[in-house]
Amino acid sequence: MRLEEPQALDAFGALSQETRLRMVQTLVQAGPDGMSAGAIGESVGASSSAGSFHLAHLERAGLIKSRRESRSIIYTANFEGLAALVEFLMRDCCSGHPEICAPAAVVAAECGGRSGKEMTANC
Repeated sequence: MRLEEPQALDAFGALSQETRLRMVQTLVQAGPDGMSAGAIGESVGASSSAGSFHLAHLERAGLIKSRRESRSIIYTANFEGLAALVEFLMRDCCSGHPEICAPAAVVAAECGGRSGKEMTANC
């Protein structure tokens, strides 16, 4: 997935609101199992109507995904979309000086292959 500027602007706009940013952080920490809308709202202190509004905004921006499980909707971070956003920022990075990007590469390498609670503690 390769983001272009309009999609990146939508994603950054979605993340520029405190509740939505906390929702994405919560879902990244939850890993691929995700969480129900109610649990996410409770985790970030949002009412069910506000939570639904923010989750819909994040989904439209490509930062989260939803799936139905029985009577619940489970939300997960869209790791592909989040990675594309980071790639958008780093695409033309460094102007021939890769050492500038080294700190970001170290963080990515430390998080690679980890999931769930391990990721929460180390990334």
